[in-house]
Order: sequence, then structure tokens, then C-alpha cells
Amino acid sequence: MWLAAGVLSAAAGAGLLLRSQYEREQLSVERTVILTEKITRDCRMVFLSDLHDHEFGDHNKRLLHAVDEVKPDVILIGGDMMVSRESADLRVSLELIGELTKRCPVYYGNGNHETRMNRERKNFGMQYDIYVRELKKMGVRYLSNRTMEFRDDIAVTGIDLAERYYKKFHPDHLRPEEIGRLAGPAERERFLILLCHSPLFFDSCRKWGADLTLSGHFHGGTIRLPYLGGVMTPQFQFFLPWCAGTFEESGKYMIVSRGLGTHSINIRLNNKPQLVVVDLIRCSRTL
Repeated sequence: MWLAAGVLSAAAGAGLLLRSQYEREQLSVERTVILTEKITRDCRMVFLSDLHDHEFGDHNKRLLHAVDEVKPDVILIGGDMMVSRESADLRVSLELIGELTKRCPVYYGNGNHETRMNRERKNFGMQYDIYVRELKKMGVRYLSNRTMEFRDDIAVTGIDLAERYYKKFHPDHLRPEEIGRLAGPAERERFLILLCHSPLFFDSCRKWGADLTLSGHFHGGTIRLPYLGGVMTPQFQFFLPWCAGTFEESGKYMIVSRGLGTHSINIRLNNKPQLVVVDLIRCSRTL
């Protein structure tokens, strides 16, 4: 009896691992529509996050094909495109981003892996500087605590969150004033997009002035369960409601990507990698 139970458990575990491996290669393209009176014409954006050196086919050809099918006006990157380790391989992310810059403007905000490379220079040496230099050579708009204009009616801000905002179990609270200290005052006339890697801080992001906050980091919660959503975040918080999806509060939005890759815990169940498409649609003021 115990032997049979052990065999069944092992078979179930192997089946789940095979399913996870399958899902990690199944790219899902998902669209969100946001209506706004702040823009003069429609805009289609692609949001990519948390690649962690993953490749969808040789040289990420399947991912690039998915981007080409969407035909975006701009590509926004939310960080963690590589894995910060002492022998970090920057080739995959740089090759992909180089191809993306041939298609349309690319804006890049840092995740915790980029900021870690910058912070822990004893471990990573000049890797961060090399990475940023290569991105800028490609023409990437690199948003490290700064705002850049995309169009007359759209601006994009990227902020670098300090290590304390990524602490295990109980990360510090990010206040709107801290966002202002990092990136300056929010644009009020243009539609303002904020690349804030962690989705824990939507309330502060919208109060600072972001019309749309784009986040990732949580990898969809690793395993997603019906009715319960994502199981676990990288901070070892469980069943948080904003592991993935679109959220709205007082006319401000946050989109949390499930990400493209994995690291450390290389599991995805009911949680396919995601390419996010955002259609900003011009609308008239309602009376």
C-alpha cells in the first residue's frame, strides 16, 4: 500500500514538473484596453518584464514574432531581463532588445536584478555599467529615476526601488513622496506611465500621479489556482490579489505582468509567460 502511494506521488510530481516545463514555453499574448482623454490619438504598447535570460526559440524568434504580430507603437520593459549573478550572461537580453529597437522605440525601467548589479559592485564589477552602455548604444531610453517623453501627450517614468522594498516577508512601504524624491513631480498634462517593478505599491504610484503603472516581479505567483490566484511571491507572501492582472482605482490603472521567464524557483503551473499589449484609446470627456 505504501509502495503504491509512493509510486503514485512520484508519478504525480513528475507529471507536474513536465506540465511546468511545457507551460514555461507557451507564450500568451493578452490585451488590455484603457480609455483616456489625455491623448490625442490612439497608441498601442507592448509591455515585457522578467525575461530572466529565457529564450522562446533560437534567439527568441517566437517572442519577436509575437511582437511583430501585434505591431506596437512603443515597447516598454519593466526590468529583470537578466539574472543578477556574478557570471551573469547579458547576451540573451541584449540580443533581444537590440532586435526590438529595430521595430519601434524602447523604454527600459529597472527591476531588482538590475538595481542589485548596480548596488553590489564588489560582486558584479562593471556589469551594470556595461549593460546600460550597450542598451543606450542601441537607442534604448533608459529610465533610471527619470521621465522621458514618448509623444507630446505621453510620458514614461522609471524608478529604481531600493533593496528594502524587496525584503522577504515584510518589504518596506513605498510612499508617494519617495517616488517624487526619486523621479521628481508627476507629469499632469500628459498621460503618465510609471514603470515600477514591484506591484505592491499601486496606491502610492497612483497618488503620486501615474495614470498607468506597469509592474511585474511576482511571476504571476508561480502557481495559479482557480479562485485563489497566485500562490507565492518572491518575498514569500502568499495569495496576494495583485500577483497578475489589471487593477483600477479612481481612474488610475495598474497592469501586473506574469512575466516571461523564471529564476530560482523555475516552476509555472496554470501560469503561462505573458506578453502584455495595452491599447490606449482616446475618448472624449464625459459630462
